[in-house]
Amino acid sequence: MEILIQMISKKTQNSPLHNFLLTLGVEVKNTQIFDEVFTHRSYLNEHKSVAHNHNERLEFLGDAVLELVVTEHLYKTYPNPEGELTNWRSAIVKGEMISQVSRQLNLGSFLKMSKGEEQSGGKERNLILANLFEALIGGIYLDEGYAKASQFIHTYLIPKLKKIIEEGTYIDSKSRFQELIQNKIGFTPRYELIDQDGPDHNRMFTIGVYIEEKCVGKGQGPSKQKAEQAAAADALTYYL
Repeated sequence: MEILIQMISKKTQNSPLHNFLLTLGVEVKNTQIFDEVFTHRSYLNEHKSVAHNHNERLEFLGDAVLELVVTEHLYKTYPNPEGELTNWRSAIVKGEMISQVSRQLNLGSFLKMSKGEEQSGGKERNLILANLFEALIGGIYLDEGYAKASQFIHTYLIPKLKKIIEEGTYIDSKSRFQELIQNKIGFTPRYELIDQDGPDHNRMFTIGVYIEEKCVGKGQGPSKQKAEQAAAADALTYYL
């Protein structure tokens, strides 16, 4: 029995996922936790015999850990007022930012999902990649504790904060774009729904931002508000 356990353990340690996580500084103790981290809900629909769960509960946990670590860092590092710290925190934990880090770390390449979800570009969707990053943080927290989760966040996400502060990107894109256009031409941009697609639990909205009758930017998001922010950010790349 002991020999069998050692064989299973050795096989798990040599798995591509285990080796990949080691390159990120994550030492896996409980393999089931990280199996869940890298399992999308859709995968279980096609693989009913899989014993572990999908990653949404770990995402829920990781989101809370992420916010606490960032809040603690801001509090200890900057003497700025609460309002500024809140804006900076919102900018660095928002989906666009953490999905960017998830993509840079190539987390999506290890994510298990249904064939249909993958073929429709699921591994490149910001929402899925952001959720995966938060699930990984939740997994690290459960497997190795708060200090290790904090170390991971400080290594891969906190360094983005300096640029956010220097470039003023913590001011939301809609506010920045509206201020810019009103100062330039005295006009208030308007936002219109162009399209919406996907099932109710995974709806994707496409919004256009218009100056008079001209569409100057488009954006997508899982809510109209996020799609509007994405559209404004797209327009800013043209006007700045």
